[in-house]
Amino acid sequence: MFGVRGLLQALRRCSSAPCPKHAPVARLRVREALEARELTFDDVKVQGWVRSVRSQKEVLFLHINDGSSLESLQVVADPSLKYRDLNFGSAVEVQGKLLKSPHQKQNVELKAENIRVVGPCDTLMFPFKPREKHPLEYIRQFPHLRCRTNTLRSLLRVRSEATAAIHSFFQENGYVHIHTPVITSNDCEGGGELFQIEVIEDLFKTATSTVLSRCPHEVEFFYKYVAPAQKGRLEQMLKNKFLTLSYTEAVDILKRAPQTFIFKPEWGQDLQTEHEKYLVTHCGEVPVFVINYPYDLKPFYMRDNDDGPQHTVAAVDLLVPGVGELCGGSLREERLHFLQSRLQRLGLLDTYQWYLDLRKFGSIPHGGFGMGFERYLQCILGVSNIKDVMPFPRFPHSCLL
Repeated sequence: MFGVRGLLQALRRCSSAPCPKHAPVARLRVREALEARELTFDDVKVQGWVRSVRSQKEVLFLHINDGSSLESLQVVADPSLKYRDLNFGSAVEVQGKLLKSPHQKQNVELKAENIRVVGPCDTLMFPFKPREKHPLEYIRQFPHLRCRTNTLRSLLRVRSEATAAIHSFFQENGYVHIHTPVITSNDCEGGGELFQIEVIEDLFKTATSTVLSRCPHEVEFFYKYVAPAQKGRLEQMLKNKFLTLSYTEAVDILKRAPQTFIFKPEWGQDLQTEHEKYLVTHCGEVPVFVINYPYDLKPFYMRDNDDGPQHTVAAVDLLVPGVGELCGGSLREERLHFLQSRLQRLGLLDTYQWYLDLRKFGSIPHGGFGMGFERYLQCILGVSNIKDVMPFPRFPHSCLL
């Protein structure tokens, strides 16, 4: 017993003894290191991926990047720190001193005292090669790795900033952000024409739970028809009047066009991308608003202009250079009897009873619009293919990851 008590006392004395102090290591991101003006760090640690390796007789040069900056940080080291796994694409941790660089093109460099390869990279198998400009079509095959390229890293940064700016604008102006359903029982703007969502039940247990029988059977997962939602849009009241082309004027321009379209322009038909781009070009490569679309072309909730002989609704599309349609919106039909009449003709009166309730209980005249965020990125960045502004694009015959 005495021995145990003595051992415990000794352990307490050891735990209360002062520990030797080590100089703290400042962990910096690459961006923080590059922006350092006063080099007050005696010892720093930087982690990232190797962008290039250049080994000379007396010095080893690395460039590493952790995604926090487009510019990479130069690391200067003794050649003895060159390990077999230290190559392009490998993840490393470098510890050393941050010094002012003697070169004019860079403010600082990291004098390495220790380099640890955290994750090796097989450069032969890695799909991207150093100092090689890969076409976007090639990069698109590797959605899980393409964020390691400068092009996609830049696009993702702009995407992030644009998302934050849009949310900030609406929040500062008193709007509330909500998450609309990804799956809905309503066919919004033709979303249900793409595909339905069903579940296959192929195993059923008997009441005694002793016999399993395979019985493939399609069952509607939500016990009613559902489809992917196409209308998860942030709606905003339309406050401005637009001076622009009517749909009828746009169709007349297209019919007089000297070029042949794949889809022949006709009144009552939707405008295709080729039509939209032509209209923008015809108007001098400036944004164009097209208003008052055919009644039968648009969803039931758009406000009836109650005109003739060509029946239209108060809808608007914004067309921009290089993209075509960027925004689409309309005044909403606030008159209950108009909605009831139209839904009855479409045979959707029971399905959209909830929508009629919105008009019965304190509705107001209002409107809304939706902007294609990826198309917005295409517009401001000049990217021709929409697949290249999405982190994980989905398109026919391709669902990588």
